[in-house]
Amino acid sequence: MNKNRKSRLILKILNKIYPKTSIPLNYNNKFTLLVSVLLSAQCTDVNVNNVTRSIYPKYNKPEHFAKLGRKKIETLIKKIGIFRVKAKSIYLMSNLLIKNHASRVPSSYEELEKLPGVGHKTASVVMSQGFGQPAFPVDTHIHRLAQRWGLTNGKNVVQTETDLKKLFPKKSWNKLHLQMIYYGREYCKARDCYGTSCKICTSCYPNRKKKIKTTKA
Repeated sequence: MNKNRKSRLILKILNKIYPKTSIPLNYNNKFTLLVSVLLSAQCTDVNVNNVTRSIYPKYNKPEHFAKLGRKKIETLIKKIGIFRVKAKSIYLMSNLLIKNHASRVPSSYEELEKLPGVGHKTASVVMSQGFGQPAFPVDTHIHRLAQRWGLTNGKNVVQTETDLKKLFPKKSWNKLHLQMIYYGREYCKARDCYGTSCKICTSCYPNRKKKIKTTKA
């Protein structure tokens, strides 16, 4: 089965299982979305939501975090992994948004990726979920699934994103990246399926017997 046939089959299966996809991170404006995505690096969405539940009702603008300062931000997010690094990024990012963007989150990859702590994946999520622009954010989970499903050779997330964008219609990207994340968490787990038991893996590779080792992003 070639990649184009696989992509059509995968899209059909995912649309059947997840006809609607909710955004896993809780936020109340584009700035808090940006903060939540930044916090989610090396951390579960559930943990981020638990921590931000008590933060966003009171602190939800760049001015709030700039006024708080790094140390107080650290105290607020101390249950998040690498919280000191993230607190520094949030503080510097808030000040830069105030100084250069009138406290607004920029709507371009170029400007987003200039912000402290914001890489291409974070910018892609904000463009997709915050601005509704077609984007295909690739995290380690999607990178792993794309390898298992034979959609990419998996050298790095940049190549994986490029390969997936070529295979799937642009109109499906925003929904599809969430569908893949949900499917990977529920059915094609890193230490469970190994490319041999879930519906997508068995449909794409009915004769596969050996466990698939994937290259980390």
